[in-house]
Amino acid sequence: MFRSPIKHCRNCGTAVVYRLPDDGDTKERAVCPACHLVHYENPLNVVGTVPYLDDRVLLCKRNIEPRWGKWTLPAGFMELGETTLQGAARETDEEAGAQIEMEALFSVLSVPRVGQVHLFYRARLLSDQFNPGHETLEARLFTEAEIPWDEIAFRTIRETLVRYFADRRRGRYEVHTVDID
Repeated sequence: MFRSPIKHCRNCGTAVVYRLPDDGDTKERAVCPACHLVHYENPLNVVGTVPYLDDRVLLCKRNIEPRWGKWTLPAGFMELGETTLQGAARETDEEAGAQIEMEALFSVLSVPRVGQVHLFYRARLLSDQFNPGHETLEARLFTEAEIPWDEIAFRTIRETLVRYFADRRRGRYEVHTVDID
């Protein structure tokens, strides 16, 4: 089971203990023995897009770790105060400087090992001109045959791309849910 290392209470600073809370909860939680605050740990949401233009998709070459120099779809952590759609559009602008029209939710990938849920939307590119931000070395369009499959940064990206191109060939897009161990 994934557990992030909460060591101290965010309320009073006392070292926490992992145990079942007194409220009838059935999962061990970080509980402060001094002020009794229960610290709930929930997955982080990663939001992004599958930006496409005709038969090509936009990939970004990472200029940050992890996986510096590898290719990814534009995506990142969702911010407080934004919807998943807003976050995906923001990440696409920040990482690729791409002008897009947001479309439907495409994939939801659960990655419990690292406590994350990834959500990707299809996004129609309005231009083939990009202005990548500081997290991106290069933003480029690829056909399915041109994708550098051995240089894809994360399994969530690979799984999303495989499903995108399969749906494209069928002429029908579905919402895909994937669990990644």
